[in-house]
Amino acid sequence: MASKSRNENRKARHARVRKKIAGTTAKPRLNVYRSNLNIYAQIIDDITGNTLIAASSLDANVKEKVSSTGNKEAAKLVGELVAKKALEKGIEDVVFDRGGYLYHGRVKELAEGAREAGLKF
Repeated sequence: MASKSRNENRKARHARVRKKIAGTTAKPRLNVYRSNLNIYAQIIDDITGNTLIAASSLDANVKEKVSSTGNKEAAKLVGELVAKKALEKGIEDVVFDRGGYLYHGRVKELAEGAREAGLKF
């Protein structure tokens, strides 16, 4: 019997968490996806199925400020950027969805950056 890959295990953890949390119009979901080279964040309204806001380490204003897009510094800037965009659209409260990743390292920095910029979760 073949063992599951790390990504398959992460997806199973994410599915378990998604059974319990969902983004509403009043309190959308802040989702995090992490790759080896970049980090992505989306604010999603699960009722309508729309992505309201998206930010990533590939954005020009993040990319020019950091030497590498796959580190904690870049993740913090992405968190600040997504929070700034959310506040401009009038979104203050969100539900944090860590995407099956451990709340550690880049995921934690993204969350802290969003909190420092004024997002509540």
